[in-house]
Amino acid sequence: MRCRRFITNDNPRTAGLFKLRIDRTAIIPVPDRTGHRQEAAVPTHIPAPLRTAATATGRLAAALCVLLFGYALAGAIGGSIPAGGAEPRPSSRAVTIWIESNGIHTAIIVPKRAAGVDWRRVFPARDLADPRYGGYDHLAIGWGEAAFFLETPRWRDIRPATIAAAAIGSDRSLIHVDHLPRPRPGDGARAVLLSEAGYRRLAAYIAASLAPRGQVHRGYGAYDAFYTARGRYSAITTCNAWTGAALRHAGVRMGRWTPFPTTVMWWL
Repeated sequence: MRCRRFITNDNPRTAGLFKLRIDRTAIIPVPDRTGHRQEAAVPTHIPAPLRTAATATGRLAAALCVLLFGYALAGAIGGSIPAGGAEPRPSSRAVTIWIESNGIHTAIIVPKRAAGVDWRRVFPARDLADPRYGGYDHLAIGWGEAAFFLETPRWRDIRPATIAAAAIGSDRSLIHVDHLPRPRPGDGARAVLLSEAGYRRLAAYIAASLAPRGQVHRGYGAYDAFYTARGRYSAITTCNAWTGAALRHAGVRMGRWTPFPTTVMWWL
């Protein structure tokens, strides 16, 4: 039986075939002693502009992570420092309000008529798409940035650009008002008892947040509306910070700075 003769480096006639031809980007694959092909070398050179862009992107991502972590830490610290709490123990004539949260935004639920305050004159039923909802006896009131309120009727409508623009700062703010019945146990809202004087201070704070002769915008449904508000929205002055400030003004013990819903709700 004839045996196949393999070409090897030991053969001076064929040794030249096994010399590696090297250029600046790759190595040409050649057979090894067993006859198998070797893998080609992969170019490792990355153009300078790509290296610069990758480095800049990495640094930006790292800086953003540090910024977000620092913001969350500062919010947790600010929310844990107690402030307010001057409200005396409510008497039998106490006014019950509620604080609700959807995980991102908090609102204050108040009776339409209590302690000499009548919200029906400020937020009339005629501002609603269906005035019949004006027959409910309570209001949920929240403050926030106009574009975020008006352009995100559903959670899936939220865009990073909208969040970023609001966090940087916006002079366009709104008061959102829902007409609704008195909350019941199990609705998720937390009750807070205020004295009549404390409730009037809360009402004064809310009224001062409204822009005089402001515009009325139709809400998400037939039962709510938006009103032009005062104040500059930012990552520092958020909707939840406004809720915390309103409660502190009423005498409720609250965190000194409450940028997140949790920093409001854990005091209640």
